[in-house]
Amino acid sequence: MAEKSAPRHHTFDYVELAAPDIPAAKRFYTDAFGWSFTDYGPEYSGIHRPGGDAEMGGLNPARPAGPGVPLVILYSDDLDATYAAVQAAGGVIDEEPFEFPGGRRFHFTDPAGNALAVWTQA
Repeated sequence: MAEKSAPRHHTFDYVELAAPDIPAAKRFYTDAFGWSFTDYGPEYSGIHRPGGDAEMGGLNPARPAGPGVPLVILYSDDLDATYAAVQAAGGVIDEEPFEFPGGRRFHFTDPAGNALAVWTQA
């Protein structure tokens, strides 16, 4: 795996998403969020941190996708633009944008069946 930033105690370090079809997953996440990747052969692809070479996660075809796995929540500076990008890239909106104390968020399912959410500050 590519070099990562120093781990911090009690924080998320790496998120691995199920990706039965790695090329399709890479297309979706590139189109929806502008992510880039490092391929480690045909069976794994690392997800780069935006603005750097360190990795924040990976795509793994061996992991099962679906509900009941931990919810990954992404941050967005522009929730409405991210919402539109997720839909345009082929994501399915599971929960329309809603307000909560401190911000707004929506939930979606990626083409592989992974459930994620995106939030922004109020």
